[in-house]
Amino acid sequence: MEETQAEAAGRGHRAARGRRLLIAAVAGCAVLGGALALWPWQRPAAHPAALPAPGAQALSAVAAGVPAALPDLAALIDEREALVRTHPKDARSWAVLGAAYVEQGRRTADATNYPRAEKALRTSLTVRPKGNAQALDGMAALSAARRDFRSARTWGEAALKAAPKRWTTYPLLIDAYTGLGDHKAAKRTLDRLLELRSGAAVQAAAAAVYRDRGWREDAAAALSDAAAGAPRPAERAAYLERAGQLAFERGDLDEALRRFEEAVRLDPDQRAAQAGQGRTLAALGRTTEALNAYRVALGKRPCPRYALELGELYESLGLTQAARVEYDQLRAQVADETAGGVDGELVLGILEADHGDPRAAVRRLRAEWQRQPGIEVADALGWALHRAGDDKEALKFAAKATDHAHGGGVRSALYAYHRGMIERELELSGPARRHLQEALRINPYFSPLAAPQAEQALAALGEPPDEPVPTGSPDGDDEDNKPSRQPR
Repeated sequence: MEETQAEAAGRGHRAARGRRLLIAAVAGCAVLGGALALWPWQRPAAHPAALPAPGAQALSAVAAGVPAALPDLAALIDEREALVRTHPKDARSWAVLGAAYVEQGRRTADATNYPRAEKALRTSLTVRPKGNAQALDGMAALSAARRDFRSARTWGEAALKAAPKRWTTYPLLIDAYTGLGDHKAAKRTLDRLLELRSGAAVQAAAAAVYRDRGWREDAAAALSDAAAGAPRPAERAAYLERAGQLAFERGDLDEALRRFEEAVRLDPDQRAAQAGQGRTLAALGRTTEALNAYRVALGKRPCPRYALELGELYESLGLTQAARVEYDQLRAQVADETAGGVDGELVLGILEADHGDPRAAVRRLRAEWQRQPGIEVADALGWALHRAGDDKEALKFAAKATDHAHGGGVRSALYAYHRGMIERELELSGPARRHLQEALRINPYFSPLAAPQAEQALAALGEPPDEPVPTGSPDGDDEDNKPSRQPR
């Protein structure tokens, strides 16, 4: 039957209307997509049926070597424990179980997880002794969590030999090289990682290297990108916590507090961010809130570092008995960690140098320096030597921690303070004044005990004597006057 003119006109009108609706829908999607791109924190919640099971979420995080939520980790561990009971020759499940134990131990500061992790990972390597890069990665992560950076390097390099393009090995090696003070190897490893992979975890690894080289702006930008691109709340919270650390290190208290609060909102088990809140609130003079934040952090994650910070906060308030309780608690926590294979000599050395026996601190930290000569150990050993009365040798280690020539590129107020106080004792007034000023310029709130001492020492040094204006470049060797570096 032939179509009438009216019917043809109606059909044309409907087709045109359909095209207009399609164009409008596409435009709406484009606008919505742009809005989502502009607001990475406000992603629409997925329907519960669309979310993977908790164990599957933790599995994807563990496989990528990134932080996982504690409830999801517990579900994954339960699943894999059941699986290896019925399939004891499943090398992959043993490796996953071991990596999950490592992450649980790291997040909870419960070192009893580490012997379990080692047993599972070694079982995986026994079942599949060749080409088992996943288990080798797990052993590298376990060694790093125990602060055994030599073993972490050995396991990581073995994993890389087994699977050279396995990108998850590279961040583990970066941590190991950094802990051993090999910053050139860390940078080379990062360069290779950036060639192989992009994404949130890679940006976070890059941020750590940038921070250690003194490139604070690049580190902050990389962490911001990492947090924006992280697919899981626990991972995003971890990167926000690191961004909060960076902000605190440069004395930006408001920014630090925002980052820490956002991290806790996303992941209530993010105890490092809770301790960061305590650190920042104390600097802001909000002492009661700071004490509460530290107590919450230590209640769920008994980390020796947090106990040391809380003890020093108590001491700055004149509460010496409460401080001693925290220092005793720190020693007990280190003893528990040592039973799980963790090297706690660095934090014990730091405690003894300032709040115990400085000579015992020197003995501990000398041995630690022989095992793993990282920048943090160099600073702690230099300070312990100063406290024990050996300032000439102390200055050698303080220089290693602060001189770019020795790899000490990190902009640390504490390290600059330590060097300035050592130089003051050696009557090197000019360098002492310069390093104490640098400490307070980097972060005038870096320690509730040490920052006031830095101010007092600087005031006692007085103004520098009048000297002729030097000729030559006005920039000199001052790092602050050098053009900013663009490593990316």
